[in-house]
Amino acid sequence: MHRIPRLPACLPGLVLLICLALSSAAQAQCRGTDLLEVMPAAERQELMARAAAVPYPEGNLWRATRGEAELMLAGTYHLDDPRHDGVMDRLLPLLERATVLLVEAGPEEEEALRDRMAADPGTMLAEGGSAVFDRLGSEERDRLADALLQRGIPGPIAERLRPWFLSMMLAIPPCALPIAARDAGLDKRLIEAADLRGIPVRALEPYDTALRLFDGMTEAEQVAMIRNALSFEDRAADLLHTTSEAFFTARTRLIWELNRHLSLKQPGADAAEVEAEFAKLEETLMSQRNRDWLAALIDAATKGPAFAAFGALHLPGKAGVLALLEAEGFTLERLPE
Repeated sequence: MHRIPRLPACLPGLVLLICLALSSAAQAQCRGTDLLEVMPAAERQELMARAAAVPYPEGNLWRATRGEAELMLAGTYHLDDPRHDGVMDRLLPLLERATVLLVEAGPEEEEALRDRMAADPGTMLAEGGSAVFDRLGSEERDRLADALLQRGIPGPIAERLRPWFLSMMLAIPPCALPIAARDAGLDKRLIEAADLRGIPVRALEPYDTALRLFDGMTEAEQVAMIRNALSFEDRAADLLHTTSEAFFTARTRLIWELNRHLSLKQPGADAAEVEAEFAKLEETLMSQRNRDWLAALIDAATKGPAFAAFGALHLPGKAGVLALLEAEGFTLERLPE
């Protein structure tokens, strides 16, 4: 990856990686199965009911207003997809009205992160090697080494990489690495469009947010993250396909609930532990960051109209951006997508 990507919780507790170069052949081979479509009807209905139970479970495009303050909000998908062309056609007229574009990480933050990683190899490499391999059983180590080798990472290098990076690699099937390399997700397209139109781009959080989030994990949590990613590795293409289908049909919260559901169904899964893990992940990866963004979003809206674009999973939920804005007196309107 030649930068740390943003943190959409699109896959089980994982983030997405930007890596190599695109090839259409790889794209064609990476079409997975929509797991929601093949799920038994009763399970699917239960899953959809759980997703529907949170505030604002659906919708990727919203307008928030409070008096003269106005803020457009677009939930995004960080990987490239040809369907983004149609989304951009709908978003550009809204963006062109904006006085500023707010994103998770803008060009300046990405450059700062690249500089940090170049100057400090410890951001990706664990001094003395990663403790994760020592904590795994022999069969797990073999599976991990084989999965990483399929992604172009030989064992001697894999054993030095930090767990969060290993998890990212496992989250993306080998066939999808070229797609990720395009760095042409919806966020990137909006940033480029804003630059062309002379609209300022401002980041919602510091450049090193992702690094600090993962550094805050205990060793046990990092090992659990690897095991979780490894358990889904053989279905990574299906998960990626299901995630993109849910995003482009605006079933936003369903993405999160599906990952929780699949984790609960893993052989030997402890329901209480899984629920606790997902609650912590939601708080760390989404809810706390949403609260941290709120002041900047409101300030931009009062000077607006403003446009904000960030991972779609930040929109729904009791501590989602939409509910937080509503609590601050904003009126929310879902816009056609």
